[in-house]
Amino acid sequence: MGNLNEPAQAVAWLRTPEAIRARCHELLRLGERDALPNFHVHFDRLPAAADYVAQVIRENYPTLEIPYHARWRHFTAGGIDRWGRLAAELKGLDADEIARIRFDLCVVSVLLDAGAGPGWKYAEAETGQTVTRSEGLAVASLHAFRAGLFSGDRAGRPLRADAAGLCPLPPNAIEKAFQVTADNPLVGVEGRAALMRNLGTALKARPDLFGPDARIGGLYDYLKGQLSDGRLAARSILAALLDAFSPIWPSRITLDGANLGDVWRHRGIVSGDLTSGLIPFHKLSQWLTYSLVEIFEDAGIPVTGMDDLTGLPEYRNGGLFLDLGVLSLRHEALAQFALPVEDEAVVEWRALTLALLDVIADPVRERLGRSRAEMPLARILEGGTWAAGRKIAREKRPDGGPPLRVVSDGTVF
Repeated sequence: MGNLNEPAQAVAWLRTPEAIRARCHELLRLGERDALPNFHVHFDRLPAAADYVAQVIRENYPTLEIPYHARWRHFTAGGIDRWGRLAAELKGLDADEIARIRFDLCVVSVLLDAGAGPGWKYAEAETGQTVTRSEGLAVASLHAFRAGLFSGDRAGRPLRADAAGLCPLPPNAIEKAFQVTADNPLVGVEGRAALMRNLGTALKARPDLFGPDARIGGLYDYLKGQLSDGRLAARSILAALLDAFSPIWPSRITLDGANLGDVWRHRGIVSGDLTSGLIPFHKLSQWLTYSLVEIFEDAGIPVTGMDDLTGLPEYRNGGLFLDLGVLSLRHEALAQFALPVEDEAVVEWRALTLALLDVIADPVRERLGRSRAEMPLARILEGGTWAAGRKIAREKRPDGGPPLRVVSDGTVF
């Protein structure tokens, strides 16, 4: 853990999966004593929740061959393999360049994925499909990528995401690409555009990670250089992402000048050092890590330590536990208003969600007759808790929205 009264070591620790788990489980232990300010935890409801998740997994994946919870799933909305279609056009390229293109696409798509809001949809001209929420954002970002929106050379090399294309990106470019109108509102348009511009600036600032072209795909080459015995540790991918992209997030909490990103305050965390009161999540970065793992594995590079990473504290997983009664509100008024993402109740909900995903994983595996090695958390999320959270939300609310409403700036959920 190091000396957490030393700023650099405190920042480094807050960027580790161990810190995420430690702080979230610390709040869960308070929940065991019913000592949390915003939620009750009902552990007696966990067996029924595990039953529900296992049932959803069997419905979605009868053979139990579950992919990772990754962005690539969303590109297949409506049963159409959009990435596969694009990949078929790249057969003349070598495997490393295809991997770089996948990095370019995946990073911008994940970073543009924060909750769309219930009123937004994307009409795909090529298929006639209308897609919403995460799938809609994925499909829209894929088409924007194909059109060269994120490339500094749209005519010659459109399938790139580099500083030259990202830095000048205005909000109206996102609005156009995502079909935003007064009647088709997308939450956090300006925040998404700002995130893309910040991403471009970050690419220019780190040629050691992104190469002289300041291209996202350069990170693939950097990480290939981190192999040990031909293998890559999942935590190495996360560490590189948190290091490379720390400047892109809206400035919320800083420590010794470092932007901590998806790190928030809760009064229940008291540690007596510089990290006191702080709970890290790094949700988008971890989901991006899960998504990038597939690129390495498809390129023949095994990735180890998948379960070093954590579950994802977002509203589908969190909604699952609320809707199934594992969590309940201490104050019903919390459900009456849209809460800012920094609200302590939201921080608490996210922390409990992440810790409970660890707790529910083994009962789900037992019900499915699978080991931890056969079914890592990234597969349980996909199969899984995220899908179950969406299903129960649709059963309980006409719009399928979450049980708590959170005001998103386009960079967290």
